[in-house]
Amino acid sequence: MSLLNILCYPDPRLHKVAVPVTEFDDKLRQLVADMLETMYKAEGVGLAATQVNVHQRLVVMDTSEERNQAIVLINPEITWYSEERVKGEEGCLSVPGIYDGVERAVAVRVQAADEHGQVRELEAKGLMAVCVQHELDHLMGKVFVEYLSPLKRNRIKTKMLKAQKEAA
Repeated sequence: MSLLNILCYPDPRLHKVAVPVTEFDDKLRQLVADMLETMYKAEGVGLAATQVNVHQRLVVMDTSEERNQAIVLINPEITWYSEERVKGEEGCLSVPGIYDGVERAVAVRVQAADEHGQVRELEAKGLMAVCVQHELDHLMGKVFVEYLSPLKRNRIKTKMLKAQKEAA
């Protein structure tokens, strides 16, 4: 396994729409393992392939307290959203150190394949539901800061570009 480089906002590659996975092979399973290792090392609860510059419909996540219940979602589609919504603080591995309120459905149902191509349906509530929605946004080329006002978004963009210049 190896750690992958996580793209940082406002990298334009974060806005690329992911394509469906068609090959369920060892290369895909290695990517899943590398993404999980990267997510755990970065102390995140979810990671979309888009964030590691792989533009395929693949998400890994683990919202468990023990960090031992990895979930792999390949070609995920949300089939149902609860009517009830909640605004909660979100952060993102691609926008480190930034947290802000985003309104999301409280519960969702998602259909997806695992790394072996087995399709299943998952009902997610609370943090897991937020994570599913957040990560699927990445697959559509959307970063959570795009839900914020243009003023906040521009401030975040400026702060992120400054941090990237200082790190270079």
